[in-house]
Amino acid sequence: MSEESDLEKTEEPSEQKLQRAREDGQLPRSKELATFAVTMTGVALLIVLGDQLMDSLNNIIRREFIFDQKTLLQEGLINEHFRQDMVDMIIMLMPILGALMVASIGPTLLLGGWNFTLNPIGFKFNKLNPGPGIKRMFSVSAVMEGGKAVLKSALIGGISTWVIWLEMGQIIQLITLPLDESIARMMELTVHTTLIVVSSLLLLVLIDVPFQWWNFRKGLRMTKEEMKQENKTSEGSPEVKGRIRQLQREAARKRMMSEVPNADVIVTNPTHYAVAIKYEEGMRAPKVLAKGKLKTAENIIALGKEHKVAIMRAPPFARALYHNAEIGQEIPHQLYTAAAQVLAYVFQLRHYNAHGGITPVYPDTLPVPPELDPASKSQQDTSPTPKS
Repeated sequence: MSEESDLEKTEEPSEQKLQRAREDGQLPRSKELATFAVTMTGVALLIVLGDQLMDSLNNIIRREFIFDQKTLLQEGLINEHFRQDMVDMIIMLMPILGALMVASIGPTLLLGGWNFTLNPIGFKFNKLNPGPGIKRMFSVSAVMEGGKAVLKSALIGGISTWVIWLEMGQIIQLITLPLDESIARMMELTVHTTLIVVSSLLLLVLIDVPFQWWNFRKGLRMTKEEMKQENKTSEGSPEVKGRIRQLQREAARKRMMSEVPNADVIVTNPTHYAVAIKYEEGMRAPKVLAKGKLKTAENIIALGKEHKVAIMRAPPFARALYHNAEIGQEIPHQLYTAAAQVLAYVFQLRHYNAHGGITPVYPDTLPVPPELDPASKSQQDTSPTPKS
């Protein structure tokens, strides 16, 4: 089967493929952004700290080259002066080097994020294959790199020439100035020219950063078949998915059963269905805490008896609740009256058991709409149609 072309890779890379690329050290990087950040930081430091750096450097040079006869004759004193000057120079340069290091790392973290991996260092036999290398020579990335090099040369050369042409009068006047003033003025012109040139490189950054991001994502695009395989792998086999669903059902059942002791009443069929409901002051309507049929219904009833929850036999009401109310949700408004009668009886029974008094009347018939009771609907469906 021939290798699929890039034209067939129309799907955006999945999270799994992006993670694998990250583990392999593949991240979007922009050399132009890093170069711009480092160079601009250096120019800014020269502007802000230039005078201080020049003064410190002058002091070091004076101490190094101006000394008396005693210093020359005393053993080891010149070496001590040299070591001290080197320490002073390192201390002077450390903040600058630190700022440049942050400027070089910052853009990398901004675009692709931090990543540490040794995978790119490993030897790979496919790197010996000249085919991919030749292909890369004529790729979009290679064309882009060539275009950037030409544009960078044009920007630096053109803008430098333009600035020098504008400042030519002042450059010529430098030979008429005293040495110190001439050097200071020359440094000022150099920093000014460098700042303009570096600022122009922002154009390259605005082109390169979006391109690198787009090219990185493009290189990881997937075919529709690869996407299907990725989804299949991530979701797992049907057996695994079935096991996951089973565990989810078991967890949901355990959560449901843990709510049974909190119910006010369990309405039963008596054994086919069981629904536990609860009502508290402030609730808009009674809420279903648990429901089940057959074996689950038996477990709900047994757990209710264990925790002394009231159990009422009301087959139509139990069936209607089971088929029309969801766990954790309020009961349908059509069943409000039936629920009110059941709960009223339960609350009266509690009061009677605790304090005595009038025996509460058991509600034999509850108003359950036939359309909510499957048994009533099935009887209506199977009843003979009267002949005219």
